[in-house]
Amino acid sequence: MRQLLALAMAVLTAAAVLLSPARPALAVPDGTLAVAAASVTIGSDIRFSYTTPRQTAMNWVGLYADPGNGPVQEKYVGPSTKWVYTPSASGSGTLPTAGLTPGAYILYYLYNDGYTWLAQPVPVRLTATGTPRFPTAAFALRNAKVGTAYSATVGGLVHGDTTGLTFAKASGPSWATVSATGAITGTPPAAGTTTLGVRATTAAGTTTATVTIRVQSGALVPQLRALNWNLWHGGTAVSNGLEKELTFLLESDVDVVGIQENEGGAARTLAAALGWSYFQDAETAVLSRYPITATTPTVASSAVAATINLGSRSLRLWSAHLGYTPYGPYDACFGRLGVQQLMSREASSGRTGQINSILTAMKADLAASSTTPVLLTGDFNAPSHLDWTATNSRCGYGAVAWPTSTAPANAGMVDSYRQARPDPARDPGNTWSPVYKTFIGGYGYDSHRGDPEPQDRIDFIHYRGPLTVLSSDALWTGTPSQSNPSANAWSSDHAAVLTTFRVN
Repeated sequence: MRQLLALAMAVLTAAAVLLSPARPALAVPDGTLAVAAASVTIGSDIRFSYTTPRQTAMNWVGLYADPGNGPVQEKYVGPSTKWVYTPSASGSGTLPTAGLTPGAYILYYLYNDGYTWLAQPVPVRLTATGTPRFPTAAFALRNAKVGTAYSATVGGLVHGDTTGLTFAKASGPSWATVSATGAITGTPPAAGTTTLGVRATTAAGTTTATVTIRVQSGALVPQLRALNWNLWHGGTAVSNGLEKELTFLLESDVDVVGIQENEGGAARTLAAALGWSYFQDAETAVLSRYPITATTPTVASSAVAATINLGSRSLRLWSAHLGYTPYGPYDACFGRLGVQQLMSREASSGRTGQINSILTAMKADLAASSTTPVLLTGDFNAPSHLDWTATNSRCGYGAVAWPTSTAPANAGMVDSYRQARPDPARDPGNTWSPVYKTFIGGYGYDSHRGDPEPQDRIDFIHYRGPLTVLSSDALWTGTPSQSNPSANAWSSDHAAVLTTFRVN
């Protein structure tokens, strides 16, 4: 699910692109773009000026998190972080930076709601103020193996003013070293939990974190903590979204993540900060504490997959984001549609076709799951037949065989949350939505604006193979506000799903 206004804007923008006049790419962009300052403090506006002989009402300037995420070949790669129309032949404008993270960005001046350059792109750097800080004072890094060379990093985790940032070892065993760039290396001689004090120093001050490394003598990853997480526009809907995301990931001691609403580059940004591996498309991604060794590009316009090396065993992780409208709980709770109508509406949403296409693409993985376990994570935008049952009425309905949950079950996959918590009345596990408690309208049900939002479990971690579920939870932090979501401690509008597995 997405916030309705953002969805409407995305649809209108996409339609405008499709309807805009076609025009060949310029060999040499013939306009100009300039920024008032090449470095801007986060919280201040980026100020720019522009000129073009190709004026249209829908020329625009977009800010991208790094050159690789922008239209470097004058084609869409991922969404801009901020943008504004520039309808005049010449003029000036501003882009806000609140909520963005420090680092290198680039401005593009683009033609008529498309991606043809009107001027050469202009780099700009965003900087932060304040004393340095780690997202959390204590956290674990990836596991180590006795007698095997180890490497991890904390170099991307410090927030605040990072001018002159250097790292040093404050305490810990002799086998582990900390470089000035934050790399932690060494060869552990014995099993156990290693604890390091790591000090980060900048021109603005010093901060210290306690870092643990679990050194294994047997399997490198005897327990796996898997997360599914819709990031809500890549974490940009709340202030300091990246830092809040990192805090949650580190404090939750997560190993692998299926991501939705990647917004073109959120997984890459998280991976750079954490020193992890990632694979992404514009909308979905896989993020891993351990190395990714193979990938599967987009399936059914809604899913990607990656093979993750867990040491003595590999894991296949799929991340899916299925269509969002029409939405079944609204059709049931507001529309009072019959069950057969609900099934027809599920088919019209595209979700039924998407899940079937994804499972078809997973056939080889499922066939090999006795040795290589498989996870199917995702925001399915639909409930589960394990929750809508004859003994657990939802909006007055009995059993409803929602296709996006029955299809994985028919393929031999197990819903990890319901495996750990089999009673849907006692443990509903709702993931939509810790933010939206009141319906904001849309989806054909504006007459119900202001009614209680139908809460439901629409985010999942399904599994098949040699894994045992030890626990599973729907998680968020703080008490999210619907009226002022940008100030929330929780950076998403969905709850995340965290399942801990024993790797057999």
